[in-house]
Amino acid sequence: MANLKDIKRKIGSVKNTQKTTRAMKLVSTAKLRRAEEVAKRSRFYEEAINDTMSEIASAINKYKVGGIQGRYFEQVELPGVVDIIFITADKGLCGGFNYQTIKTVRSLLNEFQSKGTKVRLKAVGKKGIEFFAFQGYELSDKVIGLSSSPDYKKAAQFIQGSVEDFLAGKIDGVILIHNGYKNMITQEIKQVNLLPIDVSRFENKEVSSMIELEPDEGEKVLESLIKKYIEFNIYYALIDSLAAEHSARMQAMDAATKNAKEMVEQLTISYNKARQESITTELIEIISGMEAMK
Repeated sequence: MANLKDIKRKIGSVKNTQKTTRAMKLVSTAKLRRAEEVAKRSRFYEEAINDTMSEIASAINKYKVGGIQGRYFEQVELPGVVDIIFITADKGLCGGFNYQTIKTVRSLLNEFQSKGTKVRLKAVGKKGIEFFAFQGYELSDKVIGLSSSPDYKKAAQFIQGSVEDFLAGKIDGVILIHNGYKNMITQEIKQVNLLPIDVSRFENKEVSSMIELEPDEGEKVLESLIKKYIEFNIYYALIDSLAAEHSARMQAMDAATKNAKEMVEQLTISYNKARQESITTELIEIISGMEAMK
């Protein structure tokens, strides 16, 4: 009977786990809907900034000899120092969500180091910080709580140091990596080269707006937009990452709930089988006892 008690206890434990994972799935689903709405609204703003920058840059390329110039656009063939800013979650239980980002960062890190480029890692999110600290990597900057609660001002402050170092010539590039939201069941790694800005994407773009600026005036406007462009890119990456995190956790908890259900079914079969064996053994003992009394 002790075996039956053990199996029954396991069934109760798995059922409690199943209730927890089901509840976590429902919570993640609700959070995902909210994060998805915020990401959708933010995407419109991001597209508006990108379009405006493209239109102004196209106008400058068209009317100014030599096209766009300035530190923001200086491309270096072999960068000496690069900042890699990556975003992970502050919490776990979301499948391979954090691992995919960490894997991409490590691959890019090895690629740069093989070329002799020094990399400064800047981490957003507890899980990424813990991993690289455990592996012995030095993080030049880190923040916890921002990936689970995106804030524009805090995001702008976090990236400000990289922008200032780029303008001062201390670094040659800034790369942003995060696991982004694609749809309810899919996440995808996104890698954005924030600095320097690639001018080639502005080439041959039609200027469809009513913007009319002199080249010199246009460069001033473009420079002020670049600051917003960089700040909003990291802010949007935080929102996008959060939506993807909730999506990944929702799937992970759904899978865990299904696995728990299957385990309960298997344990129930084992329980019934052990119970039948126990009853059969008792019957055999009773019959044997009765035969012995004859």
